[in-house]
Amino acid sequence: MRFLDEDEELNPIVSAVNLVDVFLVIIAALLIALAQNPLNIYSADDVTVIKNAGKPNMEMIVKKGKEIKQYKSNGAIGSGEGSRAGVAYKMADGSFVYVPESDDKSKK
Repeated sequence: MRFLDEDEELNPIVSAVNLVDVFLVIIAALLIALAQNPLNIYSADDVTVIKNAGKPNMEMIVKKGKEIKQYKSNGAIGSGEGSRAGVAYKMADGSFVYVPESDDKSKK
């Protein structure tokens, strides 16, 4: 039996197996930490995600509670309901000046 005890002390495979066990425990701990991450966007109740912002194929995904809605861009720019409220001018120094339009149509 002494022969078996000495063989285990000199065998490098035994220490390699112990290292593999240690790495498995570390990986399991990291996976558990990632699953409980407070920055995980799917753990929040209300989330808005914008994909491909500013491009023709832009998408917006809105999650409120358990309800998820997906909105896709149709490529149209400036479409919608409303009326012209005024004119904005860019000055030489980079500032903007807004000039509201009057409601009186006869002054034009």
